[in-house]
Amino acid sequence: MTAKITAVERFLLHVPFVDRVRREMERAGVHTWSELEITRVETDAGIVGWGETIQNYTWGRVQAQERVIGQTPASLMWDDSLGAGLQMALLDAAGKLAGVPVYQLLGSKVRDWCAISFWDHDMSPEKYEVEAKTAVGLGYDCIKIKTRPWFDVRETIQRISDVTPDHFRIDADWNAFLNNASNAIPLLRELESTFPKIKIFEDPIPRHDASGNHFMRSQIETAIAHHYGAIGARQGLELGGVCDGWVLGGGVSQIMRHGRTAESLDMPFFLQMVGAAPTTAMSLHLSAVLPMAQWPTITCHELYEHSLLTERMPVLGGHARVPEGPGLGIELDEQALSKYRVEKADHSVPKRLIKVCRPGGVNIYFANSGQKWTFYGKGNQPVDEWGCSTEYLDDDGTSDFSNLLERAAQSPVITTE
Repeated sequence: MTAKITAVERFLLHVPFVDRVRREMERAGVHTWSELEITRVETDAGIVGWGETIQNYTWGRVQAQERVIGQTPASLMWDDSLGAGLQMALLDAAGKLAGVPVYQLLGSKVRDWCAISFWDHDMSPEKYEVEAKTAVGLGYDCIKIKTRPWFDVRETIQRISDVTPDHFRIDADWNAFLNNASNAIPLLRELESTFPKIKIFEDPIPRHDASGNHFMRSQIETAIAHHYGAIGARQGLELGGVCDGWVLGGGVSQIMRHGRTAESLDMPFFLQMVGAAPTTAMSLHLSAVLPMAQWPTITCHELYEHSLLTERMPVLGGHARVPEGPGLGIELDEQALSKYRVEKADHSVPKRLIKVCRPGGVNIYFANSGQKWTFYGKGNQPVDEWGCSTEYLDDDGTSDFSNLLERAAQSPVITTE
């Protein structure tokens, strides 16, 4: 008799980020990634599957859980429309029922150890220096950083380079903030000639700009990565190439499909599956069977106060071992699940201003991070100059602060103090 699903439980956790990055995550507006939804799938065979959804980041929140009741985990585990946590829980349960690790449900294993990158979001040069040293201490030899026009990118990369070993690598994600090829090419050329640890530039300019990306790729030596699908694979080939590899994400079926296309094109990619350790485990199982998953996978599980596992996933020489136990092959910490469980996650932060200081004495005040993205994305200030810095200003209780915050909430305030 085939085991069927009898119950699905979903509950929220609020797992704070570690103190050293918490304030930076708040300034960047991504502190809400601390809200995790856990999905628990129970079968009539007594087997339980676990999954995780980063509510404010992941490709898909859990949908229509009632559809899985009375079905077998294996019959629905390829359905991306169920959402991240439920699909993960079904794969975990299916693997446990079959007595095999998840990767055996996906395909033939091509590697036992998968490249994995340390990752941080939008930080000052000083903070990135600390993170780079932390990464080395934890066994990583690669860090993915967010390169932003409101920080001095050159100083950031210099600081990371100075505190890491010669074999350490840096992948720089621009999120298209360089706006166009004319901005990007001279800046990227300078960086790649000055800092040999840079290995990948991700999304320097908008992904849909096929001609701009094609020209930019011809002008620099460093590999360029784009999120798969923004430019069609056929269009990219017809143009003679717009990037050297891809960033893959989404549901398991989508990742497997895109990963096979990348294999047929002989193009590497990295998985970007941001989350705590259950999501990291899922990414390792996928990387284990996709031959072109050769660039370091991206998660942020090291940034959480707790990984949700009973033991940390070890990293050796920048690689993590694919779990070999049944299902996801991990053991969740039940005490941690109880400790961080909440009815509703509180993401409120004190009143603060973001102050960007440009060289030459120009200051720009923002009420929130979203304003910065829109402001710089539209080219309202230079995106390719050195010497910028950013401060996160706490409310000092004065009327001047309140007035400035009120004005900034309407539109960024530019001054020459």
